[in-house]
Amino acid sequence: MPSGRYIRLHQTKSMKYETIPCEDVPMATSISPLDLILSSPDETESFGYAIGRLLRGGEVLALIGELGAGKTALVRGIVAGLGIPAASVTSPTYLIVHEYQGRIPVIHMDLYRLQRPEEAESIGLADYLTGDAVVAIEWADRVPQLLPEDRLEVRFAHRTRTTRGARVEARGSRSRSLLAQIKKIVSPTPRSVRPSLQAGRKTSPR
Repeated sequence: MPSGRYIRLHQTKSMKYETIPCEDVPMATSISPLDLILSSPDETESFGYAIGRLLRGGEVLALIGELGAGKTALVRGIVAGLGIPAASVTSPTYLIVHEYQGRIPVIHMDLYRLQRPEEAESIGLADYLTGDAVVAIEWADRVPQLLPEDRLEVRFAHRTRTTRGARVEARGSRSRSLLAQIKKIVSPTPRSVRPSLQAGRKTSPR
C-alpha cells in the first residue's frame, strides 16, 4: 500500500467488500479515543477486518479486557484483513505465541498465564516488538512496562451477553495516524459510535 494512504471498505449489494483508495491522511499530532458498541462477535470480527486492511507492518495492538470480552474475535478479523483464514486463529493461551503469514506477518500473543514480567521477557517479547510484523497482544495490561510507547490500545468491556463496549486509544504518532484512518471507516449513531457497514464483512457463524 502506498505510503500515507489508506483504504475504505465498501459493502456491495452482494455482501462482498471491495477496497477503494481514499485521500491522504496527515500525520496526527493528537487524537481523541474512539468508543464503539459491538453488538455481536461477528461485528467485532468485522471491525478487526477493517483494521487489518489498514495495517502496513510493525504496528503493536495492545488488547485489554476480561475473558470472553472479544479480544480473540478482534484478532480473527485482523488476520482475515491481512489475507489469513480467520478460522486458523485460536486463543494462544497455552502456546502463548502464534505466528501467521499473510500479506504481512502477524504475531498473536496471549499473556493471560504469565505471572511476572520476567516471563514475558523470557519468551522474547522485546524481539517481537522490534520487527516488521504486526503484533497483537491479548492481556497486554499484564506487562505495561514492557509495551512500546507507540501502540494502539483496544479496551473491551462486557455490556450484555453478546454486546461489548470497546475503546480504541492511540499512543504514539504512528498509532495516532492509524486511529485517524480507523475513524474514517466508522460512523456515529445517536447513542453510540458503531462500526459502519462500510467497515464490515460477512463472517461465518460461530
